[in-house]
Order: sequence, then structure tokens, then C-alpha cells
Amino acid sequence: MAAKKDIRSLTIDELKEILEENSFQSFRAKQIYHWLWKKSSHDFLSMHNLPEKLLTFLENNFVIRKIEISRQQKSKDGTIKNAIKLFDDLIVECVLIPSKKRITACVSSQVGCSLNCKFCATARLKRMRNLNADEIYDQVVLIAKQSQDFYKRPLTNIVFMGMGEPLMNYKNVTKAIEMITSNEGLGMSSKRIVLSTSGVPKMIKKMADDKVKFKLAVSLHSAIDETRTSIMPFNAKMDLSQLRDSLVYWYDKTKSMVTYEYVVWKGFNDKEEDINALVNFCKKIPSKVNLIQYNSINDPNFIQASDETLSKYISLLEKNNITATIRMSRGNDIDAACGQLANK
Repeated sequence: MAAKKDIRSLTIDELKEILEENSFQSFRAKQIYHWLWKKSSHDFLSMHNLPEKLLTFLENNFVIRKIEISRQQKSKDGTIKNAIKLFDDLIVECVLIPSKKRITACVSSQVGCSLNCKFCATARLKRMRNLNADEIYDQVVLIAKQSQDFYKRPLTNIVFMGMGEPLMNYKNVTKAIEMITSNEGLGMSSKRIVLSTSGVPKMIKKMADDKVKFKLAVSLHSAIDETRTSIMPFNAKMDLSQLRDSLVYWYDKTKSMVTYEYVVWKGFNDKEEDINALVNFCKKIPSKVNLIQYNSINDPNFIQASDETLSKYISLLEKNNITATIRMSRGNDIDAACGQLANK
């Protein structure tokens, strides 16, 4: 007997075709899609406006895969980290981050990661597979429910800053975002979604060509090639000149500002030349800088820089009319902060 097909892997046109081939009316596809992506249903029998014969057909031929919370931890600052079990028993993590003005979902796009950034715990896992679009979408649905359950407030923002490199899973990430933002799905605003990448020039250009509406952040950490390559080895093949060109292309096409995420480490990128290089890089297109508090992964090679160094960064960036902020760590007592997600 053939394995049941994951119904959420089908486009609405593919679903219509299957229904017509089996003597069902094609308009039922829109109803089914409404249950799957608007109502976030994981049960065919809950689709009460479908005829019994069609429900039986769906039950016999398709499955709606769903994620489950394997473990949940709550930080003293209110952050909630979820270890999520997928249909094949692999685990990823997603995080709810509350603040006064917003509630943010930090979601994962891969099991493990394709890249090998030395300061990131996720990178120490091998990449096992890409997440499907429905698995990404389901993380958002889960955190939206937690937001209401724990804080009585709606989810407001989504960041692709969890496990994995989103641009190495572009097709599924953009399909998930489509279903999160469309009127046929959750109807969230694209402007409240940030995709964070380590910097894949070819895919940044593709995003620009595709005229995506979400925001772009780049995990930079150094604007000097040799320095960046030492902690982000893929930079040897996709260097800063290629990254810069792709970002200029992005801005020319989208007119959307880029955010650079930047951790400053003691003895690594805390010198005057590092600051000047960042300033020069930022001048290529309108951009802003998030200086991120380093979150330990128990590696003695990485130590948070001093407050004095951060002040120097802020001062010189602002002197050059570049917006800069210091982003304080959230959830680091439960290993939920940036760079700490690692399937523990």
C-alpha cells in the first residue's frame, strides 16, 4: 500500500486536479485549503463543510503532519523555548520572545545548519534536512497560541533567526511566508517578518528579483574578509565583495534597508580598524546595525567585548549617520538566545 501523501505539500491547483480525477468538485480544493492554512486544522474530520465521501477519500489518501512540543522551558525574562518534535522524530527549536510593545516568534528553517559558523551552537550540528513549509508555518501557529495562552496578546513579529540558514531552504521558507501572510493563510503583515541570513549572495539577488516584501537582516560580525572567514569559513567562497554587491542589488530592486547583526568579541573584532571597516561597509546602502550581546556556548575563544568597546562602535556609527542599537540578550538562562539553539 502506497504511503499517504502530505496534503500540505500540494499547491491548490494540484489539489484541484486530484479532486477532479477522483470525481469530486474542484471548488472543494479551496475549502480544504481554507481548513489547512487559515484554520490551521490537523484533522480532516474537523472539516465539517465537506461531504462524508470526500472526508473518507482524504483520510484514506492523505495525512496532515503536525509538530509536537517535546520540551518547553520558560526563562525568568518571560522568553519561552520550545523543543519541537517533527513527524520523523527529529527536533528543532523555536522561541517566543515577549517585550512591552511586541511578541516575536523566532523560528527555525533547517534541522541543524548547512553552514559552520564557529560561534553558533546550531552550526555544531550537521544539517539533517530542510524543514517543510508546513513545519515552518506550524511553528508560527504554535507560538501565536502560546502568546495568547501566556500573555493574552497576539503574536506581532516573526524572525527567521532560529536553527538553520533560511536561504539554503529558500523554496520552503518563501512558501511558508506566503501562507503566513496571505489572506488565504494567517494574514500577518510581511513588514513584520525579518529573514536573517549569514549572507548567500546568489539567493539575496533572487529575493530581490522575486520582489519579496519581508525585511532582510545579515549576520555580519566583521567587515574584514580575513577576520570574517576565521569564524564564518564559507566567507572564503562567498566573500564580502560578493555580499556587498548582492546587497546593493537588493536595495536597488527593493529600496528596503538592510539590518546588520554584529557581535563584538574581545580580542577579535574590537579594534579601531574593525569599526572603520564596518562603517565603510554600511555606507554602501542605507542600513542599520544591531550590536548583539554575545551568548555563551561554552567556548573560551569567544568572550563578550567590553561596554567601552561597544560605546566606541555606537559613537563612530552614529557620527557617520548610521543607526546603531545594542540588542540585549533574551532567554540565555534557558539557552534560547541568539546562537544558542542546539537541540540540547
